[in-house]
Amino acid sequence: MSSYDKAFLVSGRNTIIHKNKKLDLIIINDDTNPTLIVTRHGVKVFEDEVPSSRLEAKEQYMELVDVSSIDVFGETKTLLFIQALNNKEYKIDYTKKDTDMFIRLHQDNYI
Repeated sequence: MSSYDKAFLVSGRNTIIHKNKKLDLIIINDDTNPTLIVTRHGVKVFEDEVPSSRLEAKEQYMELVDVSSIDVFGETKTLLFIQALNNKEYKIDYTKKDTDMFIRLHQDNYI
């Protein structure tokens, strides 16, 4: 799948840019870390069941993004930045996953 077909771009060593408002991103970063959902309104922890395949995700207007896959970063991350469609950049610190500091607004207007 080319980068034109994906609902996101990868920038640098730890930044994901959401680019398609019709598809939400489901961010998976190892089995021990919480799964995130990136919508056009921002980033939050994904509480529902993760779709089992890309096809199932597409049917629900979602795209699975496995951070450790070779198509994305190739390794799990402890720090991740996500640029959402609401013109904000979020800082995800997996070392603080059980605190209020897990998902923070990093930059209000990144453009």
